[in-house]
Amino acid sequence: MSIELKVPAVGESITEVEIGEWLKPEGATIAKDENVVSLESEKATVELPSPAAGKLTKILKQKGQTAAVGEVIGYLEEVESRSEKPAAPKDTAPKSKETSKIEGNGHKPSSTERETKPFVMPAAQRELATRNLKAEEVKATGPGGRLLKEDVMRQAEQTEVEPSTAPQSPSTTGREEEVIPMTPLRRAVAKHLVEAQQNAALLTTINEVDMSGVMSLRKEYQPAFQEKYGIKLGIMSFFVKACVDALKLIPQVNAEVRGTNIIYRNYYDIGVAVGGGKGLVVPVIRNAERLSFAEVETTISDFGKRAKENKLKPDDLQGGTFTISNGGIYGSLLSTPIVNAPQSGILGLHAIQDRPVAREGNVVIRPMMYIALTYDHRVVDGREAVTFLKRIKDVVEAPARMLLEI
Repeated sequence: MSIELKVPAVGESITEVEIGEWLKPEGATIAKDENVVSLESEKATVELPSPAAGKLTKILKQKGQTAAVGEVIGYLEEVESRSEKPAAPKDTAPKSKETSKIEGNGHKPSSTERETKPFVMPAAQRELATRNLKAEEVKATGPGGRLLKEDVMRQAEQTEVEPSTAPQSPSTTGREEEVIPMTPLRRAVAKHLVEAQQNAALLTTINEVDMSGVMSLRKEYQPAFQEKYGIKLGIMSFFVKACVDALKLIPQVNAEVRGTNIIYRNYYDIGVAVGGGKGLVVPVIRNAERLSFAEVETTISDFGKRAKENKLKPDDLQGGTFTISNGGIYGSLLSTPIVNAPQSGILGLHAIQDRPVAREGNVVIRPMMYIALTYDHRVVDGREAVTFLKRIKDVVEAPARMLLEI
């Protein structure tokens, strides 16, 4: 029985995907629930599992092509269980000369080999000559495996947009260019960031934090924390907790402009920017105000691992009321992050550096970090933004305040 492989729903508001790598070639035998192809959307990469055990008989959409949700991208021929198949009768009839000849050279043309030479329609033949293509290079979709003119034109268009994989001759000028199409994720990020700057009144305020208290606390309790929870105590959990504290104090930063209304939220879903296999993504820690330090660290670690393996789900990336982006892990000293619309604020963390600072009339060396808050001035006034950032500074510099909630 032939089974259609359709593009599943991969997230709210997503209507199409880009075909990624086919994990199995045509003719391959596939087990039930084994992944067949990866599908890339503007939010995440998902893999399509096989609905049944069978053989992949036809691939309709190649890598780089787009397909709508619900569209058929391939066919699977379900394989019957061997136990259900009757035993084949033993052939005792005399073999013909033709059969003997085939067995003598040890090769008989397979159905796959016969399919490589489709019946070419006249219009398709002319198009092949014009495009300098061979019939074997084009996927035939006509009735009975006929190669149509439209098949040739589709293949030619795909060849034009795909980067060439053929060896390139060395350039004599050293001015080579490589054209690579944007992934759906990169296109979505580019569009989203441009829209954020066009539709919001963005402003950034900056402060600095003495990380001595956090560093000392981590050093003292790291062994016990790691032994109990099986994960290291990082700095992100401190800033997530500090952000929740500051958002409660200044609820405008946790709000959203929707039309002519301002939506205030009494929950705190904190997005954390992490680097993935396809680029920067922002999975969301739901109800961060209810989580312990260990739960926050475990969640972030899981996000980072799955992002590198392209296994984040669309639901992981949706929503969020505030975002934290840590450019410091890449060495950034200072930056002005862009708000993740429709949110009204984003906190940028930066590299921790030993710098001379004044303490009680003396110059001392302390581990210092610049922090930057970019906010939507339509919702958040300057006084509120500065107060919000100052609150984060106070809480992180005296981390015991998070436990005492003062």
